[in-house]
Amino acid sequence: MSAREEILARVRKAVAGAEDVEIPRAYRTERRLDDIVGLFAERVDDYRAIVHVVPAAEVPGKIDECLGERRMIVPDGFDRAGGWDDVNTADGVVTNCAVAIAETGTIVLDHGPGQGTRAQTLVPDYHLCVVRADQIVPGVPEAVARLDPARPLTWISGPSATSDIELNRVEGVHGPRTLEVIIST
Repeated sequence: MSAREEILARVRKAVAGAEDVEIPRAYRTERRLDDIVGLFAERVDDYRAIVHVVPAAEVPGKIDECLGERRMIVPDGFDRAGGWDDVNTADGVVTNCAVAIAETGTIVLDHGPGQGTRAQTLVPDYHLCVVRADQIVPGVPEAVARLDPARPLTWISGPSATSDIELNRVEGVHGPRTLEVIIST
């Protein structure tokens, strides 16, 4: 018997004969926000990301402006020609997202079309993410409802950052040091 099986057997023995208890679940599953785009932009900015809110027609020009001369990874399915695919030599990555959360300023990638692989989004030092206004939801419950739990999910809340034991902030340790977000309205 493995350690796992042994532990589970002990748990089953301990709860054997206990009556079933109904656990009330009153989780909020939906919420309305007056300015969902504004709140998302504010929260992403709070995380030290660079934020641009532009009309959909101006997104291609804003992408070109943000990228400049950087050598970029452009994942399959992202609507833009060119790009690099070597995570070790690229300056950054440009992606879409699966969903974005206004309350938390979080971007979620499920690594579908236009979102790249985990390595492509975590190794380069710069990440430019294009978020459509219709991808922004008020909170985590609404985001989870849109996601497939079988897909690999990467939740991004600002540039990669951590603190050492003396609470000194260090950026870029576990992912891109710079996060730039274009919100397409």
